[in-house]
Amino acid sequence: MATAKKPKTTYEVLSSINVNDKTEKKGNLTYLSWAWAWAEVKKHYPTLIRTIYKNEMGWNYHTDGRTAWVEVGVTIDGVEHIDNLPIMDFRNKSISADNVTSFEVNKTIQRSTTKALALHGLGLYIYAGEDLPEGEEQKPEPKKTTTTKQYILDIGDDNWSKVLLYVAKNKELGLEKIVNQLGRKYKLTTKVKKELNNVINK
Repeated sequence: MATAKKPKTTYEVLSSINVNDKTEKKGNLTYLSWAWAWAEVKKHYPTLIRTIYKNEMGWNYHTDGRTAWVEVGVTIDGVEHIDNLPIMDFRNKSISADNVTSFEVNKTIQRSTTKALALHGLGLYIYAGEDLPEGEEQKPEPKKTTTTKQYILDIGDDNWSKVLLYVAKNKELGLEKIVNQLGRKYKLTTKVKKELNNVINK
């Protein structure tokens, strides 16, 4: 007798959704469209509830007199996750309490809603700096290679006297080692190598 398949948890369902094409970068932070996030979760859990927690004055944000923040909770199937998010300016710096406007408060509430949804699983990986949702194979990043620009060395050019001085001081290394050392910075022609050999053998 086959055993019944265990239903997926809320986190398993939401964390498997790829949100990459719904994000945008601002500075060093990644943002997920709050309207899309809400609609996406609503499709899976139509009874979800958002709660915007107010302070004792009835304001939809909180303050300690210096800065301010919002507190947003999202409840899915009886489980609530609450996010607290500072009210910030376009540089992602906290705005002083005296300069907070309703526009910034509203914008922060939407962002905090998205983060509360992320605590349930949707797009949580973007806040950890990862690139893929759970369950998708992550391709290794290609190794970065650094290339050093090589200058073609010619007899009599601006660097020639420096090269001759180096060769004269290091004759005991022999032509092969000297060419290898110089080859890290310069591209050596056959004519230059012959001249270097003459200098070494003087």
